Amino acid sequence: MVRVQLLYFDGCPNAMKAQEDLNAVLSEEGFNAQIERIVVRNPSHARRLRFLGSPTIRINGRDVESDARSRTNYGFMCRTYRTAEGVTGTPSRAQIMETIRCIADAE
Repeated sequence: MVRVQLLYFDGCPNAMKAQEDLNAVLSEEGFNAQIERIVVRNPSHARRLRFLGSPTIRINGRDVESDARSRTNYGFMCRTYRTAEGVTGTPSRAQIMETIRCIADAE
């Protein structure tokens, strides 16, 4: 079973796009996974969740941005992603897809 989490704070301008891209990739890849939406409430909550910023997508606990997996700068902040298209406020569909495929190949 694939566990999918979308972590964000209320009012995040990029959370909806992240959810839409995540839904699209899950559908394209044939995964019928429920997305656990986690609202991060404050800085201490962010540290407890090891939150790298809003929005964050994790699949089976693995951040979709491979370069971020060793980061420890947790906090209550907006997040940026380095993608093939440049720096953006959401992960690319390719990053999401790559993580899903890695998880699927490992099972």
